[in-house]
Amino acid sequence: MSLLELDDVDAYYDESHILRDLSLSVEEGEICALLGRNGAGKTTTLRSIAGATPPTVQDGTVSFQGTDVTGDPPEDIAARGISLVPEERRVFADLSVVENLRLPEVARSSTNRFGRSVATTREGMSMEEVYEYFPRLDERREQRAGTLSGGEQQMLAIARALRQPTDLLLLDEPYEGLAPQIIETVERAVERIREDGTTILLVEQNAIAATNISDRAYVIDQGEVVFEGTGEELQDDEETRQRYLGV
Repeated sequence: MSLLELDDVDAYYDESHILRDLSLSVEEGEICALLGRNGAGKTTTLRSIAGATPPTVQDGTVSFQGTDVTGDPPEDIAARGISLVPEERRVFADLSVVENLRLPEVARSSTNRFGRSVATTREGMSMEEVYEYFPRLDERREQRAGTLSGGEQQMLAIARALRQPTDLLLLDEPYEGLAPQIIETVERAVERIREDGTTILLVEQNAIAATNISDRAYVIDQGEVVFEGTGEELQDDEETRQRYLGV
């Protein structure tokens, strides 16, 4: 049984049909890349997994650890162990680094629509653990998040996600707008996170950077899977790369 399975998922933004019979799986302990051009449906796939709206999944199933979570509210899916780091970081600019990192503690103490605690018996990473992954955040604990560089904000967004219990980390365009040396820093952190036991589904337009650290890769086009294989197989498949990724 795969950690995550999408089976014939159709998803929509209003009347726009974005995902079309999309099926993919993510195995426990791997880094899996989801690649494609702008508008291919990559972000919609992550939002469908995380229960974010839009989109609306009208057909197909999303299963996590063998449980059907299709249509579950985002807070319930997060409590099961799925953490989403959205594109454009979306940190709270007026809060300090440490205040951003404490937000998951507040969320865990909230209640969902059934009136029960969203909190699980597990806890996410401690402050000390996320600072080990991202020492630069430790140096900037009291600095307002809006004054951080783009790379530091990306580190903060990932660290904040890991502060909640996470078995599957969804990363949406983590390298967007980052300088090459900062990409390398984020890559090393992502690889270490996986080594320490967290499975990762990585959405990227930077196909070369993504396949460098991925065990497997999917390429989607117009909401459909057009390639599935290892990162090495995709790097060797020049026709697929040029046709669907432009590299």
